[in-house]
Amino acid sequence: QVQLVESGGGSAQTGGSLRLSCVGSPATISDYCMGWFRQAPGKEREGVAAIYRSSALSYYADSVKGRFTISQDNAKNMLFLQMNSLKSEDSAMYYCAAAPYCGGNTWAWQARYSYWGQGTQVTVSS
Repeated sequence: QVQLVESGGGSAQTGGSLRLSCVGSPATISDYCMGWFRQAPGKEREGVAAIYRSSALSYYADSVKGRFTISQDNAKNMLFLQMNSLKSEDSAMYYCAAAPYCGGNTWAWQARYSYWGQGTQVTVSS
């Protein structure tokens, strides 16, 4: 069982940065594939990034490559998403999630993720 709580969302201007955090308990998140997903109003939830095997593997959606960085702090049992060069289309509710494993082009398969946080809102405006 993993409980996930996100924080760090808020408002930013186009081109700005935000850092999302997700703390897991009581399980050790490094034992899981940890992912960030987002859902904008009227759109389906989509995968943003994932990290696995103590950060040895990381995956990104094409829309965020080069701008977002996923990382984790095993000592604090926390997952992060550093978001730079934000665009208006990055506005969404962001969720962290945990899956037993992930890899290749399946990291964004939402059905694999058993545990989800409640989400944190990100709003980007010009």
